[in-house]
Amino acid sequence: MPPITSQSRAESPRLAAPEAPPAVVLDTNAVLDWLVFRDPGMQPLGDWISRGMARWVTTAAMRIELAHMLGHRSLHAWKPEGERVLSVFDSLSRFIASPQPARVPPLRCSDADDQMFIDLALSCPARWLITRDRALLKLARRARALGVEVLTPPAWCARHAPAVSPPDAHQP
Repeated sequence: MPPITSQSRAESPRLAAPEAPPAVVLDTNAVLDWLVFRDPGMQPLGDWISRGMARWVTTAAMRIELAHMLGHRSLHAWKPEGERVLSVFDSLSRFIASPQPARVPPLRCSDADDQMFIDLALSCPARWLITRDRALLKLARRARALGVEVLTPPAWCARHAPAVSPPDAHQP
């Protein structure tokens, strides 16, 4: 048997490093849709994140914004379980340092509060930025040219989630 050389190890598929799951950035409203409102349109992506099929990347500023929103009076009727939501956020997301602002960011969001999402998506780089925010969605074409798909949750599901067939009406 010939000796294993460094070249043959690198070429061996068994020894190749596993590919990291694609990174995804969720804006605050997407997180609320998933973890507070339990929107079925966010469930497939939530399942991907929970199973490690996608890496949810966040920053400390994103967690602070989420914590602030969980206490906002506009959500009181929903009675969000703030501790549970933040616990899921902490356990499933991957914190990374906030990207250093470039002198001229590659993409400028018309809503300054949402700039952190596009900046993080571009700096990771993330494969997807999930949002329903118009200011971020306006950047979709230019972001795609830079390698990031800016998508609504339903658009992400249509492209990436397996088709769900309705239950058979004849089953007992």
